Amino acid sequence: MRRFALGYERLARMVMLIAVVHMAVLVHTVCGLVAFGLFPSIGAAYTVYRQWLMSEDRSWGIRQTWSAFHAAWRADLRAANLFGWALAIPGLLLLWEYWFVQHNDLGQLGILASGVLLVANLAYLLMTCVGWAVRSHYAERTGWVIRMSASMVVARPLCSLFIVLLLAIICYAYYTWPGLAAALGISVPIFAIMASVYAWGGLPGMNAHGAQEQRARP
Repeated sequence: MRRFALGYERLARMVMLIAVVHMAVLVHTVCGLVAFGLFPSIGAAYTVYRQWLMSEDRSWGIRQTWSAFHAAWRADLRAANLFGWALAIPGLLLLWEYWFVQHNDLGQLGILASGVLLVANLAYLLMTCVGWAVRSHYAERTGWVIRMSASMVVARPLCSLFIVLLLAIICYAYYTWPGLAAALGISVPIFAIMASVYAWGGLPGMNAHGAQEQRARP
């Protein structure tokens, strides 16, 4: 009975953490006039989840979660925007190319290009998801983070698989119950990505299996 009570308490605290991060993302995105607040909010969410996962005491309250998010958002306002747009612009171009091929009759070549672009878009999305997690852990330049993220997608197939599976489940749940999307937003997908990287990413200093620290953020 005691184990059940402890497990229930941990689950409740985790749900509260995700809900608070969701509200913080909304508020801080609006504070940054959306265009300048979204990417720092995404970065802050990854940072908060990293700190929580690596914390010995995971019984965070609302105030601690909000304070950690706000501090991360303010400290990363400029750098997160540069990193976010550096990833978003190529991603939007890839998406537009896929849309163009899908909506124009290009014959057999178009079918081949459509398949290649679909795989490229999915791989780029996965690399972007991992990139934010890597960036929350290492104080490195954008180019290094992107290279590290791309190599992780290939070199850590179990991590990539779990991210894809969890995101697919979340998308299905959000589609089936739209209220969940309104209540929890991008906070749940970010948590799933961060937890997958923590458990199966094998990053030194942020490893559920106890790898040594190396060039990690304090």
